[in-house]
Amino acid sequence: MLSGSLSLFLFELAAIIFAAKLGGEVCERYLKQPAVLGELAMGMIIGPYALGSLPIPGLGPLFPMVAQQAGSAAVAPVSTELYFIAQIAVIILLFSAGLGTDFGQFFRFAGPGLAIAAGGVVVSFVLGATAAVVFGLASSFSAPGALFTGAILSATSTGVTARMLRDLGKLGTPEGITTLAADVIDDVMGILVLTVVLGISLGGLQVSQVSINIGKAIGVWIGITVIGIFIAKYIARFAIAFKVVGAAISIALAIALFTGGLAEEFGLATVIGAYSIGLALSNTQLANVLARPIDTLHHVFVPIFFVVIGMLVNFQAVGGVVYYGLAISALAIIGKLLGCGIPSLAVGFNFQGSARIGFGLVPRGEVNLIIASIGLTRGIIPQELFGIAVMAVMITIIVTPVILSAVYRRGGEGQRARAVQGGKNVFPL
Repeated sequence: MLSGSLSLFLFELAAIIFAAKLGGEVCERYLKQPAVLGELAMGMIIGPYALGSLPIPGLGPLFPMVAQQAGSAAVAPVSTELYFIAQIAVIILLFSAGLGTDFGQFFRFAGPGLAIAAGGVVVSFVLGATAAVVFGLASSFSAPGALFTGAILSATSTGVTARMLRDLGKLGTPEGITTLAADVIDDVMGILVLTVVLGISLGGLQVSQVSINIGKAIGVWIGITVIGIFIAKYIARFAIAFKVVGAAISIALAIALFTGGLAEEFGLATVIGAYSIGLALSNTQLANVLARPIDTLHHVFVPIFFVVIGMLVNFQAVGGVVYYGLAISALAIIGKLLGCGIPSLAVGFNFQGSARIGFGLVPRGEVNLIIASIGLTRGIIPQELFGIAVMAVMITIIVTPVILSAVYRRGGEGQRARAVQGGKNVFPL
């Protein structure tokens, strides 16, 4: 029994890695689009809702449908093993993104990132809740359906955004750094919104408990970041001191997994912990030592995450709510463009830079699907609304790389004012 389960898992993993590279190659070589689109498309094709459900002689379905259990945080109808591998992949992605971020520039743009994130969350939440009422998915703005629709649209996918900026080579630009700073803050805000919405939906708002949960989430995030910054140089010295080949990357990965697990344990997304510790280590010599090995890990593991995300598409659930899904997906895009684009103009970016930031924060992903899954498994929202959430995630993920790539290709400065002092770029905000 155990041997059979292992062989199936290995076959699944082999198929996912091969499919990811095949889809990425087609997109980059022939369609001139980011590889992430091909990875998502291949996930949709080989997943349990499509070809993966077809039996293979002597083996059965390669990706059999896995029933979700009530209260489960898993958002994909795939095996627990695959889901966990995908989560490890996104931890690697955000840890490497943190390592590749300019430490000083990140904190320079953290203030603008907070304003941009807040604008995107508020506008997206209001548009989502309003749409739910207008389309008859909820009876009032305070109804669970409206609250969860707003919450589902509020957060941005840090994993997708980081991957797109990395593929475009824009992680180190002012727009890229601001986008990622806003993205991390956005994820924290998304979790806080879920805390409030869940409290209201499950029998009334208990202000004291919600306040405790919000304070705990913010405290854990700040704690991981601040402690990480203070101990980063000691971690770097410790890891570099090892003479065993591969020790540095192994120790760094262990720390990334630990901080990701710590964030998850306290109700935050794993990516927040991984990015925070990566950012802390970016200002040390360890970042240079890890550059090549983390890049290798990235190319092997990260595509797995996007293939699994593609497997989430339930064509049957989406099929019954196509028009609602298209409308809410459009609002999801508009919500971030307006909510993030306008504050970007206010903090010193021009229309070009604001468009880059706004589109960079459009993709929805793992956090949104977790929010939708919690609402579904607890009986708060119907399957149709979950289908709409999946549709919005997929449309924003598919549309954004194409537009964002075009916006960056136009070139030009993204800020209204840029000066050079002492040979260094100065970005006055």
